[in-house]
Amino acid sequence: MATTEQPPTLMQPIRKSTERPMSVGFGFASAMTTQIEATHFPDGREVDVKPILSVIEDILLLATPGTHEHVATLENKATLRGSDGMSEPLSLIIQRVSFELSSNCSGADAHGMAMAILKMLSSYSWAAKMVISLAAFAINHGEFWLIRQLYGTDPLAKSLAGLKQLPEIIERYNSQKSRLDAITNLIKVMVDVTKSMTDFKELPSQYLSPDQPPLSTAMAHFPSAVYWTIRSMMACASQITSLSIMSYEHTTTTDARQLSTLAHTVQNIHEYLKTQLALCYQYIAEKKHDEYFQMLIRLFKMSHLDNIKVLKPLIYNKDDLLPLMDGSNKTRVKVDVLQSRNILLLISDLDLSQDEIRVLAHIYDSRIKQNIQYEVVWLPITDRSKPLNAEHQQKLEKLQSMMPWYSVHHPSLLEPAVIKFVKEVWNFAKKMILVPIDPQGNVVSPNALHMVWIWGNMSYPFTSVREEALWRKEAWRLNLLVDGIDRDILGWIAQEKFICLFGGEDIEWIRRFTTTAKDVAKAAGIDLKMVYVGKSSAKERVQRVSDQIKKNQFSSWLADPTLVWYFWARLESMLYSKVQYRENFANDEIVREVVTLVGYDGSDQGWAVISRGTAEITKAKGDTFLTTLTKFKEWEDSAKQYGFVQALRDYFQRLHTPQHCNRLVLPGIDGGISEMMVCSDCGRPMEKYYLYRCCID
Repeated sequence: MATTEQPPTLMQPIRKSTERPMSVGFGFASAMTTQIEATHFPDGREVDVKPILSVIEDILLLATPGTHEHVATLENKATLRGSDGMSEPLSLIIQRVSFELSSNCSGADAHGMAMAILKMLSSYSWAAKMVISLAAFAINHGEFWLIRQLYGTDPLAKSLAGLKQLPEIIERYNSQKSRLDAITNLIKVMVDVTKSMTDFKELPSQYLSPDQPPLSTAMAHFPSAVYWTIRSMMACASQITSLSIMSYEHTTTTDARQLSTLAHTVQNIHEYLKTQLALCYQYIAEKKHDEYFQMLIRLFKMSHLDNIKVLKPLIYNKDDLLPLMDGSNKTRVKVDVLQSRNILLLISDLDLSQDEIRVLAHIYDSRIKQNIQYEVVWLPITDRSKPLNAEHQQKLEKLQSMMPWYSVHHPSLLEPAVIKFVKEVWNFAKKMILVPIDPQGNVVSPNALHMVWIWGNMSYPFTSVREEALWRKEAWRLNLLVDGIDRDILGWIAQEKFICLFGGEDIEWIRRFTTTAKDVAKAAGIDLKMVYVGKSSAKERVQRVSDQIKKNQFSSWLADPTLVWYFWARLESMLYSKVQYRENFANDEIVREVVTLVGYDGSDQGWAVISRGTAEITKAKGDTFLTTLTKFKEWEDSAKQYGFVQALRDYFQRLHTPQHCNRLVLPGIDGGISEMMVCSDCGRPMEKYYLYRCCID
C-alpha cells in the first residue's frame, strides 16, 4: 500500500498569499499538495465528529502518564458518550486505520504509509479524516497504556505486559521521561489541530461559504494539516513500540528531537488555522450583526400590538435571563415588565453625570403624584472591543445604585447591532438621549431629552406633537427660565417682585454689581431679589464664587450645584429643541434671547437678567449693566414714568454699539445643529467654528 515517493522536508516556509489558495501548504511545495489532494474524493457522507472527538480526548488524557487520578471523573463521561454507539462502516474504517498504524509504524516509509491511510479515507471530509485517524491512534495508544496502568493490580494485564515486555518499560519509566514528555506534547498538538478542523466544519454555511475567504484560505491548508497529523500519529506509535524492544543503553535524544520537530510543525499549522478560524468567527459575527441591524430597522418601521415586539430585540432577545435591574428594589426582572407601557429609553455611556441622574430621578419620581404612567430604561453603551475593567464596573454599579428606574443589568447584554442602531439611526454619539416609545412600540420623538428638561412631566407622552404644542404656549419670560429650578423664585414672580438673575465668575464684578444694584433698588424704591446662577461649566470655580457670595452676603444663590447645572441645561435644551424644528430663528424671540444668554455664558464677563412678574424682562452683559446702574440718575425719571425694567432696557439700547456682538459656544448635545445662526445683537449670520474643550476646571 505504500508508495516509493520521497517524503517532504519537514519544515519549509509558507508560500506567499499571492499564489493559488490550494497550492499553499505547510511543510511541502504545491506538487506535494496536489499529490495529497489526489487522494481526496469525498462522497458527501456525514460523520458526526464532535462526539467521537470527545471520547478520543478522554482516552488520550487517561492514557497520559500521571493523569490516572482523573479516571473516576472521565469514566462516567466516556460511558455516557459511548452509549449511542457508532455506525458499523465507521467502526470498521477506524479498525483498519488502527491496524495500519500498529503494523506499519517503524518509520521506514512514513510518507508512503501516510499516503496509504489518506487513500483509505478518500471518501471522507478533511475533518472526518483527522478524527478517524486520531480515533485509530487512540485505540492503540489507549490499549498500550491501559495494560501499563493495570499491570500492578490485574492478573490479565500482568500477563499481557509480560508478553509485550512492558515490565521493562515500567521499570525504566523515569529514564525515558524526555521521550514520553515529547510524545505527550505531540499528542496534545495533534488533538488541538484536530479540534480546529472540526470547528471549521461547524461554521454556518448561510453566512460563510467554502469559496469565501477567510474560510477558503484556511481550507487550502487542510491537506497539509491532515498529512502532518497522520505523520505525527505514526511517529508516536513508533516511539511507543520501540520502548518495548530498546536496550537500556539506547539513547533517546534524537528520538525526542524528532518528536519535538513534528510537534513544532503541527503547532504552526494549528496556530495558523486558529487565526483563520478567528477571522471566520469575526466575519460571521459581522454578518449576524448586520442581519440583526436590518431586522431592528424593519421592526421599528412596522406596526405592532404592543411594544415588547421592539423592546425585546433592543434590550435582550432571549428568555434564559433576567436582563433588567429594577431600580426600585434592585432585583432582576424580565423585559416583559415593560409591556404596553410608555417607555423612555435613556441611552448614554458610563460618563452619565450625577446631575443628570438626580434631575431626571426627581422628574421620574414626581410622575406618580401627577398621575402619569411611564417607565425609564437605561441602555448603557460601552466600547465592546474593550471588556469592562474594575474601575468601569464600579462606575456602572454606582450609576445603577442611583437610578430608581429600570436599567440593563450589564452592557454586554446589548447586541453590537443594537449599539450600531442607536448610533446610526437614533444619532447617539456621546451625550445622553431619551427616546420615547409608546405602548405599541412606536418611536414618537427622535429625542425627548430637551422637552423633559424644559417642561418635565408636562411633556408626557413625550411626542413631537406635544413638544410643538408646548412651544406654541410659551413666551420669553422669567417663568420659562426658572420653571422647576427654585420655588422661591416662582413665588417672587407670582408676587410681581423685581428679580435679578446674574452669572459669571468674576468675583470683583459680582461685588460691585450686587452692591450697586442694591443701592439703585433702594433709591428707586423697589423690592429687588438677586440670585446668582453661576456658569454652565467650571463647577469648582462657580462653587468658590458661591462661597464668597454666601460669606459676604452679596445676594441669594443656587445652593445646590445640581440646580446650577439644571438652569443651563434647560437653556441649552430650549435652543436645541427649537433647532430640531428648523424654525425661523430671526423671528423667534425665545431663540434670540436664549442665544444671547448662552453667548453671555460663553464669554469671560458677567451678565444679568432683570424681570418683574411675567411680562417685563430685560438683560445685558456685565459691563453694560453695571454702567447703566451707576448712571441711574440719568434714567431715574424714565423709570418713574415707564417702569423700572422698561427704563433699564431703553438705557441699554443707548449704550449698545454694533461692534460688540456675541460669541456663541454651543455644548456638544447630539442632534441636528443648524447650519445658520444669527447674532442676537446685530442680526447678521454668525460664522460657524468647531471648538474642542477638556478639563475646563
